[in-house]
Amino acid sequence: MKGIKPINYKWLVNKIKKHIPQLYEALALDYYNPYENKCGVNQDYYILVHSSVEYFIKKK
Repeated sequence: MKGIKPINYKWLVNKIKKHIPQLYEALALDYYNPYENKCGVNQDYYILVHSSVEYFIKKK
């Protein structure tokens, strides 16, 4: 993916936990994620990779 910059996984998970608790619980983000180094950010979205699935979370 072009234009994607790496993001701190723990920061992203804490942001999701605070603002989207339903997603945090549904994906069980409190457990180890082997794809955490694939997460990133671009101008419009945070990209969370979990279980080899990419979740695009729109920035406000």
